[in-house]
Amino acid sequence: MMTMKMVLTNATTPDEYIAWHAGGSWQRRYAEALRAVVGEAAPQLHERLRWGHLVYCRDREAKSPVLLIRIEPQRLLFGFWRGQRLRDIEPRLRPGGKYEMATLELREDTPLARETALRMVAGAAGLAN
Repeated sequence: MMTMKMVLTNATTPDEYIAWHAGGSWQRRYAEALRAVVGEAAPQLHERLRWGHLVYCRDREAKSPVLLIRIEPQRLLFGFWRGQRLRDIEPRLRPGGKYEMATLELREDTPLARETALRMVAGAAGLAN
């Protein structure tokens, strides 16, 4: 199994994190689209740059993470704390890690319907930690 190295940036804000990635890259376009989905489906979540990627939390102190968006050189990860509970919405979510984590690995040719992304985000926002 091949593992991907997380890319660390000098970014200090979510906007800088997005801007750091190449302007026309598919990962940046996907990340921007997913940010918009999160804003629409769960506007109550707080966006932070944490652990080197975008993290959306229930609280301003970022102590209750709900989901993440992580850009890597060959893929983009759309991950959810308690995401194993969302596999009925998106069966491609792969379980792993603590806190019932599950992640959808996106590549340039990976289809993801906007409606599915909206349902996953809304579902994740409604789950108890």
